[in-house]
Amino acid sequence: MKAIYNNKKIFIIFVLPAVVLVSVLVFFPVLLNVYYSFFRWTAYSKSMKFVGIQYYVKLFQDERVAKAIFNNVLYAIISLIFQAGFGLIIAHVLVTFANKRYSAVTRVIIFIPAVISITAIGLLWVIAYNPSIGFVNSFLEITGLSGLTHDWLGDRKTAMIAIIMVSQWQYMGEMIMLYTVGLQNVPVEIYESAKIDGAKNHQTFFNITIPMIKSTILMNTMVTIIGAFMVFDEVYVMTSGGPGNATETLAVLMYKTGFRKDNMGYASTIGVFLFIITFIFSLIELRLYNVNETMKGGKHK
Repeated sequence: MKAIYNNKKIFIIFVLPAVVLVSVLVFFPVLLNVYYSFFRWTAYSKSMKFVGIQYYVKLFQDERVAKAIFNNVLYAIISLIFQAGFGLIIAHVLVTFANKRYSAVTRVIIFIPAVISITAIGLLWVIAYNPSIGFVNSFLEITGLSGLTHDWLGDRKTAMIAIIMVSQWQYMGEMIMLYTVGLQNVPVEIYESAKIDGAKNHQTFFNITIPMIKSTILMNTMVTIIGAFMVFDEVYVMTSGGPGNATETLAVLMYKTGFRKDNMGYASTIGVFLFIITFIFSLIELRLYNVNETMKGGKHK
């Protein structure tokens, strides 16, 4: 009994600092932000006026919020297709078919954009998309596709897609690396047995690879969705939400509402809404992950 008590005491001693830090730096600010969302106040005001749920009513009537949600959803859908979808296919090809030496070099090259500063990436692609000196339009002209040249970031119809594609270029390598780790943990013997039984490559991919790395796919999917709803840097660096409000996401709208319009109460409300969305997806991820692990445990029994 004394040993158990000592173990609990040691556990509390080591865990307590982390709990205190998380509480002070995460939980308390979240609760404080919820409190602030019920008041009208500015960064320099000495007092706050209680407005109740007025800002929450405004939130669901605001066309800019609706546009921002649409942009976040579009961001998530395209990111799922490229990062979670194509990333898995590319990782599978590199692990299964490519020469090990060239596969490693390719993964490194693909991963490099993920470690470059988002600000640097944004400025690079602002120049790349420039209709006069950018290499995107120059490439289209050289390849005989001059009819497709465009002011990519200056047109409301193409600006959001242009930004989203930059994110795919930057983060595809990170997803491929995560998938590669999962694929390399799949026992080779399973594939060898499947080949002996006459299974084709596409059959092993759908019937062996995907089920065996289900946890990795789930994690990458949820990380991609949550990241798409929290996106800020790329958009702000490249367009600041423009032209007009065509590329505003929830995070960008929250920032502009708080620090440009100095409407901190409404910005806090948008922040609460964004937190609820990401929190729900986090709960879904944990729930699905726990179910998946339970099923794995059941299979081993």
